[in-house]
Amino acid sequence: MTSRTFRVVDSLGDVPAPAWNAIAGDSPLLSHAFLHALHATGCASAKTGWQPCYVTAWRGRELEGAVPLYLKTHSYGEYVFDWSWADAYRRYGRRYYPKLVAAVPFTPATGPRLLASDDALKRALLERSLDLAREERASSVHVLFPDPRDALVCEAGALMMRHGMQFHWTNAGYRDFADFLSTMSHDKRKKIKQERRRVGDSRVTLVRRVGNDIAPRELDFFFRCYTNTYREHFSTPYLTRAFFERIVDTMGDNVLLVLAERDGKLVASALDVFNRDALWGRYWGALDGVPGLHFEACYYQAIEFCIERGISRFEGGAQGVHKLARGLLPSTTYSAHAIADPAFADAIASFLAQEQSHVAETIDELERSSPFRDDAASLGVRVDEA
Repeated sequence: MTSRTFRVVDSLGDVPAPAWNAIAGDSPLLSHAFLHALHATGCASAKTGWQPCYVTAWRGRELEGAVPLYLKTHSYGEYVFDWSWADAYRRYGRRYYPKLVAAVPFTPATGPRLLASDDALKRALLERSLDLAREERASSVHVLFPDPRDALVCEAGALMMRHGMQFHWTNAGYRDFADFLSTMSHDKRKKIKQERRRVGDSRVTLVRRVGNDIAPRELDFFFRCYTNTYREHFSTPYLTRAFFERIVDTMGDNVLLVLAERDGKLVASALDVFNRDALWGRYWGALDGVPGLHFEACYYQAIEFCIERGISRFEGGAQGVHKLARGLLPSTTYSAHAIADPAFADAIASFLAQEQSHVAETIDELERSSPFRDDAASLGVRVDEA
């Protein structure tokens, strides 16, 4: 039998798309089309501080597993913040960069990171990633937003675990948006209805486009919104017009574009990625301020879309306690970290233990502020709406 070999590749152009997608599963954010678009359009490249160095496992010419790994020279675009760790290294005259990061660039979405069918191969891929860190003299290895199974493999491999929090919506088999609203408390239900009514009273209408229905001028408008949002926050956008055009062309059936129009003029947009099981809220922007439009375009349109298509989960992205009142509940996320320097590893481990306790307390507190009626889950029926 042909023995297994490991190889580091710096471009998914060297890996056939069907072979990659076979190990990546059904997640569009891990697909060959999405990741290769990031590389080919220069968004995630050595020039931008995201040098691909994917650890891959082969048996002969058959791809068996991989880790989407990047050699990083900064900590931008990760959404698991380690700036204080880098600053501590600097203050003690140590070098934190480069580091190795297993992640989907610029995408705080949970999913597999050790792409293999069995845990033995996942462990082997993790070990090879740690070996690569030593070869590259990297300070550390970070596995960001792994799913629970990969998080357990990382923990068993002696990586330090870090807990975070996001807000996710779960589809309880709702018939329509009104059915979803009926499970919420009177006050929260009333507030959402008022927000949606306010958008309508502002003469704003919304449409949803998927795949080939997205016109080039609509994508142009979305990109204007996207870049404008970054400018308003005095920041530089990570992604290019070429990237968005490429994913619409190559994986359009997984791309949802929400457009808001007032008096015949486009005023705002949001772009999401989805499959049959989940929708990931990704990008938003507006050129005209309309009260409540952000919630409508980013949350209520996404929830309606999930209900219509029977999609079971909507991940609203990083941060944002305001999402709780819109029906997205707190959910624990994970990351795993291997720090080469023993003294810093001990200090970071102590910090993570305290942070983990704080995250758990925060989630408990937020769960007590659930927007849903206490009896909604047990009744499983609609009530009259106020």
